[in-house]
Amino acid sequence: MKTIIAAICLLLAVPAISKAQADAINGVWLNEEKDAKIQIYRNGNQYFGKLIWMVKAMEDDGKTPRKDAKNTNAALRTRPLQGLVILSGFEYDTDDAEWEDGKIYDPKSGKTYSSKMKLKGNTLDIRGYVGVSMFGRTTTWTRSE
Repeated sequence: MKTIIAAICLLLAVPAISKAQADAINGVWLNEEKDAKIQIYRNGNQYFGKLIWMVKAMEDDGKTPRKDAKNTNAALRTRPLQGLVILSGFEYDTDDAEWEDGKIYDPKSGKTYSSKMKLKGNTLDIRGYVGVSMFGRTTTWTRSE
């Protein structure tokens, strides 16, 4: 009887452990260049990241917030960079212990890439790629909190 109760408890605990592992990327991250901070958060079963701080948040006039001027979609070039969602649609894969099937937007180039993320302690490896992840580039972010 004790074995059955222990097995039931273990089965009930597994989803909570997986959710805690998946939520481990939640928080504020400093990009590799150390000129921006991104808040990663969960919405439903997916993970997103928005730009919450930049070294150069204002245009040269010192009054106007920087815009998404390099976006390939001309209609989006007037939106402010501050608060912009640059990570979207990531889902946690328990088998590989990584976040997959997401997109990363690079405001410096105006391009969006397929992406996956892997947590390594207080660093987050983010791989952006076109087509196959073998043909891409990895950037490493550091936890800011």
